[in-house]
Amino acid sequence: MIFSGILTTNAQEESVDLTINISGLNSDKGNLLIGLYNKKESFLKKHFKDDIVKIKDKKSVVIFKDLPKGEYAVSFVHDENNNKKMDTNMFKIPKEDYGCSNNARGFMGPPKYDDAKFQLTENKTIEIKI
Repeated sequence: MIFSGILTTNAQEESVDLTINISGLNSDKGNLLIGLYNKKESFLKKHFKDDIVKIKDKKSVVIFKDLPKGEYAVSFVHDENNNKKMDTNMFKIPKEDYGCSNNARGFMGPPKYDDAKFQLTENKTIEIKI
């Protein structure tokens, strides 16, 4: 009985990896700014984890290792001019490529967490296409 409790606890503490394949970018210029979120309240505001990755052949791959199992959402910005932010026009419409998990898109505003979220219970690869 005690032994099975220890096994259950170890299984729950197991971490998983998330691989994100992003494709369909406009160019290989600049970098991708990737944000990983684990709370609805912080979506597109404060990353749980983040990374900056290079682009090759208008696509990129980022891997987040040793994540706790749970609910997540991903966003990215193609920072073509390397200024570390999303450039927008005077109407606040993005001038650079961007995207979210589940290929979530906003209507008259940014994508919603509920449209971008997914469950991470085992090693997983997601695809985001522009």
